[in-house]
Amino acid sequence: MKRPLIRIVLIDDHEMVRQGLRAFLERENDLAIVGEAGTAAEAIPLVERLRPHMVLLDLHLPDATGMDICRRLHNSAPQTRILVLTGHTEDATVIAALQNGAHGYVLKDMRLEDLLQAIRTVADGRGYLDPRVTQKTLNWVRSGALAAPFSNGLAKLSKQERLIMPLLAAGKTNKEIAAHLRLSDKTVKNYLANIFFKIHVKRRAEAVAWFIKESQSSPMATGSAAKSIISGDPPMMRQCEDQSGWGR
Repeated sequence: MKRPLIRIVLIDDHEMVRQGLRAFLERENDLAIVGEAGTAAEAIPLVERLRPHMVLLDLHLPDATGMDICRRLHNSAPQTRILVLTGHTEDATVIAALQNGAHGYVLKDMRLEDLLQAIRTVADGRGYLDPRVTQKTLNWVRSGALAAPFSNGLAKLSKQERLIMPLLAAGKTNKEIAAHLRLSDKTVKNYLANIFFKIHVKRRAEAVAWFIKESQSSPMATGSAAKSIISGDPPMMRQCEDQSGWGR
């Protein structure tokens, strides 16, 4: 089955990087590079004019911070998906990018095949985090004292919702979360709707940014269930077929 065409603008201050990305990506039948920019001053009007499906954005530009351009792109072209492609792995940078409108975050030294997966995932309306960035998120849970009090934010969530959030941050799909926790897809969807309502977000990437921030400020206490998730061994949970749509 033929994939729909994904129109992409490359934003990076290094021309050689842009040329290399163009040469690689345009070998794919479903990817088209429709524009390039090396500065924020070039990028913003270009994206507004071309309205691409996606931008591949390096956070290091000579005339603007990465967070500023994320925010400006998100505000001026909200239908355009933003995939950050950078070398920055700092926790605060990842959080800030997601909070300012990025839909995905990957590192420049990732495998080319993984970059293609990230591009198609984000273009399809989902979020994507480089596994190495994701691991840092889970490490906060692993290294925290599991018996510590909840932060005010995490305390809003039910026990089941707190089990779902690390899996969401790990980039799992609804189906994968359902399989891990022995729930139905519909139940997971309902739980996520509840979580988004409680923490006042609309997108998965925003929920992940919220979770990272809350986990960093206060270790999450989920007892043996958290240990099961961290170790990769799913807790044995009763199948919950929630027909009410509330998902609690």
